[in-house]
Amino acid sequence: MLPVARWIMRGTPQAVAGAAAATLVPWLFWLGAAIAGLVTLRRGLAPALPVIVAAAVPAGWWWTRGDVIPLACILLVTLMAVVLRSRLRWSETLIVGALAGAAMIQLGIFVPPGGTGPLLEQLRQGSPEFASMLDELSRQGLETERLAEMLIGGVTGLIVLLASVACLALARSWQAGLYNPGGFREEFQALRLVPRELLVLMAFLVIGTVLVLPGLGLMLWVPLLVAGIALVHGVIGLKGMNGLWLVAFYVLLITTWPMILIVLLAALIDAFADIRGRLGRSD
Repeated sequence: MLPVARWIMRGTPQAVAGAAAATLVPWLFWLGAAIAGLVTLRRGLAPALPVIVAAAVPAGWWWTRGDVIPLACILLVTLMAVVLRSRLRWSETLIVGALAGAAMIQLGIFVPPGGTGPLLEQLRQGSPEFASMLDELSRQGLETERLAEMLIGGVTGLIVLLASVACLALARSWQAGLYNPGGFREEFQALRLVPRELLVLMAFLVIGTVLVLPGLGLMLWVPLLVAGIALVHGVIGLKGMNGLWLVAFYVLLITTWPMILIVLLAALIDAFADIRGRLGRSD
């Protein structure tokens, strides 16, 4: 897709047209978000505003149609691109993105228009088992609509954050491909949470638990997951292993929950042990 990025960076009119067209097409919002991220990374927030607005306007129209995901993704990508451009640290960028995603969940922007009541009623009518489960939850004193809002909002917010990270990575890879070949690979393989950043994550998790903010608990493990994925990339790169190892890794990551836990644990250990640094010195 590098030719697309090269055409986008020829000028603001091309970037505006590309961002608007991509966001207007269903399920291509990720391309519009990546375009906005690329221009923000390369030129900064102020010069990128026309492109961001061009992507946000069609996304706002989708929001009025009941789909908030495109607009939320564009806003998150833009925010993280600004942080990455100024701080040059993926770890800080991911933490800021996770906090912003948690705030979106707590604000309820991912809850369906009209609430979850109509959806629960449809499910109740279509499934006697589901209806009995809702009745049992109600007898236990739980608010089923509130639980449904937390579930739908949390899952949607998590998908939006992961998609936004992927869009930002795509934008960064475009930037590297155009102006610094090989730079993104080196940058991503070096991604690692340092102990103070890990402590920040833990502090926000405690705050979320004390203040009953489930959005924080759902989102703050994403930086650790991405750091674990970067660790795997870095180790495979350092050892010169075949790319099929990465394919196998992603298949296991997508299909098995234990693999996710292993990756999180590896990132946690790496924050203190610097596994890639040790491997580099041993070689």
